[in-house]
Amino acid sequence: MFSVELRDIIEKFQLINLTPEISFEHIKITHSDINRPALQLAGFYDYFDSERVQVIGKVEHTYLSKMEVSFRNQVLEALFCFKIPCLILCRELDPFPEMLFYARKNGVPILQSAETTSSFMAELIRWLRVELAPRISVHGVLVDIYGEGILIMGESGIGKSETALELIKRGHRLVADDVVEIKRVSAQTLLGSSPEVIRHFIELRGIGIIDVKELFGVESVKDQQTIDLVIKLELWDPSKEYDRLGLNEEYMEILGNRVVCHSLPIRPGRNLAIIAESAAINHRQKQMGYNAAQELNDRVMGNIQKKRNQRKN
Repeated sequence: MFSVELRDIIEKFQLINLTPEISFEHIKITHSDINRPALQLAGFYDYFDSERVQVIGKVEHTYLSKMEVSFRNQVLEALFCFKIPCLILCRELDPFPEMLFYARKNGVPILQSAETTSSFMAELIRWLRVELAPRISVHGVLVDIYGEGILIMGESGIGKSETALELIKRGHRLVADDVVEIKRVSAQTLLGSSPEVIRHFIELRGIGIIDVKELFGVESVKDQQTIDLVIKLELWDPSKEYDRLGLNEEYMEILGNRVVCHSLPIRPGRNLAIIAESAAINHRQKQMGYNAAQELNDRVMGNIQKKRNQRKN
């Protein structure tokens, strides 16, 4: 299971540590969802996700302020006894003395944010989902072509890196070469990036390693990109029939998500960079509701029907 250190959350969201005497170096967050302990402050703990980050906003703070001190003591003691990873107060709300007491007693850090509760929760959940997303590494090249993330796959030495280099020269951006780390951030979105060690580098057989960022400039690289289309490069097989119309989409499953996949046969004289560009533009057209193959099919079927009607008349 993947985890995020609490220290990273504090640095990322510029949180103020109200309990500096409590060590948080060992605290790791393993859940992307967070919890506002509203029902818990009312005494309901049957379904309490205590392993999540706990966030208190204006509503919960006001509710606590209306309680008698003795009852508030009982409520907060029960909350902190669950060893929650941390408690974050939004809107720069001040902690109650009882809150600080039980936090120190149980070793639970109390943090503070100036953001509104809803905005802070939305941004934290979005960030945690990316950081804690299921992930795999695949052999391939990921490039950004006209804003479309194209994952180029194929056997070693088939020409993936050379295709990426030609695309870079044509103004597109490299995300990863050789190894692509893929995260499933939602049921519809896969996010690809490069391992930090080889980021911005390309290996070209016969030449060696080149630094794309230094050679072509910062506009030629990108740190991460959604994966919208997969292109599989394979050697031309005369005995195999390849799709020439594209009426039926083929898909590849990655971490449970289906991604449109094109098998591209390689033979001398084919400009793979231009084909990849065309595939990216065609994919975007389909996403916008226009399918060239379907349009051609409709025209052909329309002409056939028209000729049939003429014969009948």
